[in-house]
Amino acid sequence: MPEIRYVRGDATVPSVKGVKVIAHVCNDLGGWGKGFVLAVSRRWPEPEAAYRAWHRDRASNDFGLGAAQFVQVEPYVWVANMIGQRGMRTGSKGAPVRYEAIDTALGRLADRAAELDASVHMPRIGCGLAGGKWSRIEPLITDRLARRGVPVTVYDHGDTA
Repeated sequence: MPEIRYVRGDATVPSVKGVKVIAHVCNDLGGWGKGFVLAVSRRWPEPEAAYRAWHRDRASNDFGLGAAQFVQVEPYVWVANMIGQRGMRTGSKGAPVRYEAIDTALGRLADRAAELDASVHMPRIGCGLAGGKWSRIEPLITDRLARRGVPVTVYDHGDTA
């Protein structure tokens, strides 16, 4: 069974051939401005614009926990905006991360990656501002992506270890 590959580096600059999907977790409030999304926005304006429009028009689309939006940013590069956190702050209901929503979104990601014959690249999704635990997220990635033969690379930024 393929395993998740771990590397140091920037998930927005995957150095492999072929089609690539860069996946990350977004909140369900339409907020974009902290964490990994800043790295995404520095490289491409389209994912943020698409996410904001998706949120703005949510009454007439599938925006919500567990949804995934795929934005093509280069001929062989897509960004997956996955809705996997409720709100943005840790409060009385705990951290914003929603493991079930991430699991559902990863299933959608696996389908799209298979259609595109793409590899998937991501930071440790759900573990930064969302407050999740990698020990709960890693098995979801293994089940949804690696077991289906989708190559996955997880990036640890060099200055955060």
